Amino acid sequence: MEGRKIIEILEAQSPPSYACDWDNVGLLAGNIDREIHKIYIALDATDEAVEEAVNLGADMILTHHPLIFKGIRRVVADDFIGRRLIRLIQNDIAYYAMHTNFDVKGMAELSAAMLGLESPRVLDVMEVSLDKEEGIGRIGRFKNPMELKSCADFVKTVFSLEQVKVFGDPKKELCVAAISPGSGKSEIGNAIAKGADVLITGDIDHHEGIDAVARGLCIIDAGHYGLEHIFIRYMKEYLEKSCEGVEIAAQQITFPFWVV
Repeated sequence: MEGRKIIEILEAQSPPSYACDWDNVGLLAGNIDREIHKIYIALDATDEAVEEAVNLGADMILTHHPLIFKGIRRVVADDFIGRRLIRLIQNDIAYYAMHTNFDVKGMAELSAAMLGLESPRVLDVMEVSLDKEEGIGRIGRFKNPMELKSCADFVKTVFSLEQVKVFGDPKKELCVAAISPGSGKSEIGNAIAKGADVLITGDIDHHEGIDAVARGLCIIDAGHYGLEHIFIRYMKEYLEKSCEGVEIAAQQITFPFWVV
């Protein structure tokens, strides 16, 4: 299938117009017109992901986080970004990223569904069109109230995690949950304003966590990767349904850190 057609399929799912203005999404390297026989999906274009794409003979690599984020002045092998780009270009691998546009048009709804939230609403509204809100995160009610400790165990199970970081009274009863995969510290105010009992997100530091609890909001920090790795499986299933004749390979869940 021609790369241009693949991109049409990707942008039908997550239009670039939904990306934040500071973001960098879309085709970031490679030839849009080349034939694509195999796509490799990962969360980040790490050295390991790039090498696996090369070894598998992929024609395109698709990631959530963009490798090229801020402006770059040169592409050289002694820079880690340049090294990866050179490796992709040498192997004629097209590189496409779908970041905050997928957060809005995929990640939020998927994560809320995985938690079984009832009547989910957008947590951070970015756009309203045809009376429909679009934006980052979701907030909704649990089918049955649960204590914070039970909720933390539930999140671990749902997202295949070994640990989460929790701020709040383990016995506090939770009825309304907000979820914002990735770095959700900026969503604490929205979660409180919309009546959430708990915010499930990542990248929460000490002061943000204890201050949220003081304002009545519990926090379950499941990690940036811990919540967003669902992008890989979601996009694999989407592309397998949409790209007949194209092989779709996906990176295994591989946490970028380990805990002693």
